Amino acid sequence: MKNPFKQYIDQFSENRFWKKLAHYARQAGTRTVYAALLLFYAYQRKDTPAWAKRIVLGSLGYFLSPFDAIPDLSPIIGFTDDIGVLSFGLVTIAAYVNDEVKGKARQQLSKWFNSYDEEDLKEVDAKL
Repeated sequence: MKNPFKQYIDQFSENRFWKKLAHYARQAGTRTVYAALLLFYAYQRKDTPAWAKRIVLGSLGYFLSPFDAIPDLSPIIGFTDDIGVLSFGLVTIAAYVNDEVKGKARQQLSKWFNSYDEEDLKEVDAKL
């Protein structure tokens, strides 16, 4: 499978991933954060093949890149392109997003959001 975001693979680091999510979680919103967490935890699965891991790294690398299409500092629309790229990654590797991955993502999400609309998560899950 061709990875249209392969040039962003080098942008990914676990440390930068956690820092960006912790810093921008509320601004990015639950859908974006949940999608990023699903990708991250699917990446960590031993059963996820190398081609799928490259898709995840490219998608998350784009999310971390300071040079994406719409700067994340822009209020409201700053994460629009990111959710599109994260959604592409999720749909592509959906077979590797199982209940364990979803549970870990939800658990981490609840640390940043005291409450969130379950419908937002169902909207992301529906794409899988």
